[in-house]
Amino acid sequence: METIILVIHVLLCLFLVGVILLQAGKGAEMGAAFGGASQTLFGSRGPATFLTKITTGVAIFFLVTSIWLAEMSKQRSMPSSVLDSVQVPETTEPVQAPTPEAAPTAPVEEKK
Repeated sequence: METIILVIHVLLCLFLVGVILLQAGKGAEMGAAFGGASQTLFGSRGPATFLTKITTGVAIFFLVTSIWLAEMSKQRSMPSSVLDSVQVPETTEPVQAPTPEAAPTAPVEEKK
């Protein structure tokens, strides 16, 4: 299920980028992008309304899939910290370092 939502999310992302790039800036006409500089493609006010509605709809679906994916990943049973995943064995006896007297020593050779 998560893979399907992720694929839809990526497709919405790419479509959203495409729709935003299709929108013209102030003073530019949509028809000029396709060679018809004197005529507009969607009418006098058409491109702003049509592309704005498509952009709004795709952006809403993109946000919904983002929230959905975030909730799905939050529900996984993963530790919240690296320290939570490390299991420390419990010992019943404390470990003591060897004392200098108990440590074995190597025989010392005398120099002549």
